[in-house]
Amino acid sequence: MATKKKLLTTLTALGVTASLALAGCASGTPTATTKAPGEKTVIRFAWWGNDTRNKLTNQVIEAYEAANPDVDVQGEPTEWGGYWDKLATQVAANDAPDVIQMDEKYISEYGKRGVLMDLASINTADFAPGTVDLGKVGGKLVGINIGINAPILVANPKVFADAGVAMPDDATWTWDDFHKAAQQISAKGGGQVWGSAGMLSVDSTLKAWLRQHGKEQWTETGQGYAAADVADFYAWGKGLHEDGTFPPASVTSEDEGKALDQTLIAQSKVGMGTLWSNQINAMDKASGQDMALLRLPSRTGKAKDAGLWYKASMYWSASARTKNADEVKKFIDYLSNSTEAGAILGTERGLPPNLKVRASIADKFSASDKKVVAFMEKIEPELGPTSVVPPQGGGQSPDIQKRHAQNVYFNRGTPQAEAEGFYNEVKSGLK
Repeated sequence: MATKKKLLTTLTALGVTASLALAGCASGTPTATTKAPGEKTVIRFAWWGNDTRNKLTNQVIEAYEAANPDVDVQGEPTEWGGYWDKLATQVAANDAPDVIQMDEKYISEYGKRGVLMDLASINTADFAPGTVDLGKVGGKLVGINIGINAPILVANPKVFADAGVAMPDDATWTWDDFHKAAQQISAKGGGQVWGSAGMLSVDSTLKAWLRQHGKEQWTETGQGYAAADVADFYAWGKGLHEDGTFPPASVTSEDEGKALDQTLIAQSKVGMGTLWSNQINAMDKASGQDMALLRLPSRTGKAKDAGLWYKASMYWSASARTKNADEVKKFIDYLSNSTEAGAILGTERGLPPNLKVRASIADKFSASDKKVVAFMEKIEPELGPTSVVPPQGGGQSPDIQKRHAQNVYFNRGTPQAEAEGFYNEVKSGLK
């Protein structure tokens, strides 16, 4: 919560002083600059990530600089935990990086305040259908999709085999089928292995639940659901905690704070768990298993009713205050459309939305990559409507959901009361 509160506070202050700090930003038209002969154009490039991402990103910077010797791309990597506080402070001080790796949670926060440049002039002709509009805020393209992502229910084959439970048919299964399979695993686990990781705190699972019930998490005007919808979800999950399908409250709470490689699913302590598709490579490596990728269950047993969707794993955005707009756009175009960049970056940030780039690196896909590509292609005809990005203030929703979910499974509040608290707290944070 501290990160998001600081972000909102800082950006609110930024909005109050918009006439000074954001002069010229609302139009998304940056100020041009000139440079002396022989002087290099400096592009500050900020991203969050781990050592692997940092290594690959530095390699792509080196490749770009080799082809553009008059450009100096200065990398500013930060871990996720400190990235948003740092960016909010930089923006408030009129010191934002030129190129900004952006997340769905915050793209509306920055986009609607005029902090981000309109990137509509960047070529996206080779992007898969429906993947470009995911970066639009207020009618402007303020983020170029980096990677296609989708929610996946991961099943650990070792846990299933040890419990003697057959892998479910995810094209026809329902939530009742999920519950039965998970119960069988828990029954064989001796209080040390459970059928599934807890789901009440998982934003993507709630979103799918809402879509399967004819609602949306977000609409253009705000929340697309009622507190009663969340109460039903919380009540369902509470029942699975109480019957042992999900791990005990203390185990679940601890698991929710762990790094991916230390989670229950990676440690073969649960049979199933919800992840994003761009986490599969890391999960296969961490677990030592060839994880099965399953659609989320549906209410009807029909795959098209699962309510799945594509989201952007992250975006390339640019500061509307940059003094080097043309070079910044050229660099983002390179990151988004160059097969050279694609060969370096691979699928670490997600499956490339640029189909030509994706095809050019297909022969380098790992077994995990190929598995993800097959899954994404399989669900494409079944996808629901394109999901709306969270509105201003909506980026706080996952943390609020988690806090109230923990109150539910620790029996500190009823599903109804916590759903009301969740709904009202999210609503009060929207701008």
